[in-house]
Amino acid sequence: MSDVLVRALSEHGPWVLMVFFLLYRDLQKDQATRAVLDKNTQILVEMTTMIRERLPRG
Repeated sequence: MSDVLVRALSEHGPWVLMVFFLLYRDLQKDQATRAVLDKNTQILVEMTTMIRERLPRG
């Protein structure tokens, strides 16, 4: 794997680094978005549970 990366870097220069950097940043953004969505889902589930507990059953 590292052999391929070194060969690509030597042939294509900084473009390869830029592509990998952009892919890495995209992955970080996806992970951050996923974490926020998971937290929001958790909060909504807790709110729904609280509302259901307070509503009269009938």
